[in-house]
Amino acid sequence: MATKTGMLQVEVVTRTERLWHGLASSVIVPSVEGDLGVLIGRAPLLAVLRPGSVRIDSENEGRVQVEVSGGFASVDSDFVTIVAEEGNFAK
Repeated sequence: MATKTGMLQVEVVTRTERLWHGLASSVIVPSVEGDLGVLIGRAPLLAVLRPGSVRIDSENEGRVQVEVSGGFASVDSDFVTIVAEEGNFAK
């Protein structure tokens, strides 16, 4: 089910902090099975992440990149939650 905004609602967190949250048109996550793209209407999924770059096409900030050391990503009803073991913004 799409959000009222027609965008993905995205949250990137670690055990200790929320790194980023907001609306995005797409998200690419580094899963252990390869990079996964998430767009509006994607089927629900749960993916284990490998170290790499989460790329978010943000509604307000353009391309946002967060480097993660692993973790998992959950997609359900256009809500994307990325729980990283560790993470920081790419330079």
